Order: sequence, then structure tokens, then C-alpha cells
Amino acid sequence: MTNRSAQGTKRVPEQDLSDTLWSTMIVEFGDHLRTNRQLSTYTVRNYTSDIASYADFLRLRRVSDLDKADRGFLRDYLAWLLELGYVKSSVSRKLTALRAFYRFLGDRGDIKRDQTDLITSPRLDRRLPVIATRREVEALLATPDTATDIGRRDRAILEVLYSSGLRVAEICSLDVGDIDFKYRELRVVGKGDKERIALLGKPSVMALTEYVHRTREKLANRQSQTALFLNRYGGRLSTRSVERLVKRYALKAGLDSNFHTHTLRHSFATHLLDGGADLRVVQDLMGHSSPATTQIYTYVSTEQARKVYLQSHPRGGGSAN
Repeated sequence: MTNRSAQGTKRVPEQDLSDTLWSTMIVEFGDHLRTNRQLSTYTVRNYTSDIASYADFLRLRRVSDLDKADRGFLRDYLAWLLELGYVKSSVSRKLTALRAFYRFLGDRGDIKRDQTDLITSPRLDRRLPVIATRREVEALLATPDTATDIGRRDRAILEVLYSSGLRVAEICSLDVGDIDFKYRELRVVGKGDKERIALLGKPSVMALTEYVHRTREKLANRQSQTALFLNRYGGRLSTRSVERLVKRYALKAGLDSNFHTHTLRHSFATHLLDGGADLRVVQDLMGHSSPATTQIYTYVSTEQARKVYLQSHPRGGGSAN
């Protein structure tokens, strides 16, 4: 590990490694993620938090030189995390953060070797996303009171979430100018600042039109600028606020207490595939960089078909009646 000084990079003896030096490196790592990799504040916070676990392991092993982290040492670190009770997905995420950290240190000459790429993440158990049935989605969409301004806003949000499959952060970042009412499209800036076009169904266009022309102008003030969805005070609606309102309407509609914004996104993809949509089309609409990410929804669709078969076919193994 190294200590930077006005004279340049200087190797630090193992015994000189301190919590202060480690904290400084983490701060610099966070700055690098924000400025050079342009990651979101949320992602930066997760990465730096995940690195804290590695610091704990270093202290436990009484290791203060990052160059000593060979393949065996890193494998022991992952095993230690699993022993602590971390699920495989969390361990995998921590390894991703550690790779980014070592790459950062290597690029600026603080370490001589980096073996993080020689370690593979724990094989994840395939967890199928939870989806809502079409009837459940209809019940949710019918819940907001569209006779009120807030009800019209919330109905528009729910319609767009389901119609376009947007992430909650994407819907919160929408501006009025991102809507093309004529062609029923939305210009969306997703992860990694990648821009894509999301499509809107007729019900969502109608809900958006009602909101924009009847409600937004009442909520807007000087602070609103171009934001599409506004809170009661005229500011851009936050992701937490959208998550809360989706949860509130889901409970009011009698849906599962675990229903959340991503349930609508999962349902969007699965219902498209159930209707015969091509996997690549669904991938593009959802803004997935890899088809492997979208592939999980084909398993959901297959599992749904299996349930229908077992329940409905006379020799499917379901009810004897």
C-alpha cells in the first residue's frame, strides 16, 4: 500500500498502515467513481461500503499490504463473507467493488499486482422475479382517485411504469419534453447515461395527457423547471416518493405487501413475452445491455405456463376433478 506525498508515490511499510490512510484511500476511490466513471451517488455509496468489509478482513488477518492479496487470500475473503451469512448476490457485489478498487489502485501505481480478476463470483441461485397477474395490475391501476390532482398524477405514474417498464429512477428523471404524444414515445436516459426510446400504450398516453394539462400546471412553480412528475411543493418527485406511493396503492388494491415498483417492471417484461414478443425487443425496451439479463423473464413465463398446465390439463397432475 502506498502513501502519496508532494514528492510522488511512496511505498508505506506494512506497520504504518492506519485507519486514517485507509479512509483517505476510500475517499479518493469514491471521488474516482464519481468523476472518472460517472457513477451515481447511490452506486458510489454501495461500492465504498462494500470495501469496508474487505478492510475488516485485512485487520482480521493482520495484513496491511494489499500486494499480499493473492488468489488464495481473496478466495478466503469470499468464504469468510459467506460464513458471516452474506447471501451469494451480496458476496458477488462485494467482489465487483473490490475489483474496481484494485483497478483504481493499480492505475495510479499504488499496488504491484492485482489478482481480483482470477477469482470468480459464487454461483448464484436462480431467483425468479416476482410478477403480478394482469388482473392484479388492473386492480392497481384503478386505485388512484382521478377526480383529484394527486390521483391523476399517481395514475399517470402507475400507467407509465407498467406500460413502458421504466425503472423508478428513470421515471423520476423524465422531463415534459421527453414525451412524444403523437408517436406515443418517451425519451429515457437509463443506466450509464444510455438513451433509449420507451413506448406508451393508449391508456398511459391518456393518463399522461390528463396529468400534464389538468394537474401539472397547478403543482408547478419556479423550482419545477422541466420536471414531468412533481410533488405537492412543485419539486421533482423523488424515487422514494414513487416507491411509497406504489406500495400504498398496492396495499389499497389488496395486493401482496412485497409489491413494489420493480414488480411492475418485471410484470411488463413477462406479459410482453407471454404475448409473443421477441426477447431482443424486450431487451431493448427495458434498456438491458445484455440479453442474459432479460433471459430470466423467459423462465418466469415458462414457469407460469407450467402452473397453468398442471392446474388445467386433465392429465397434468393437478386436481383430480
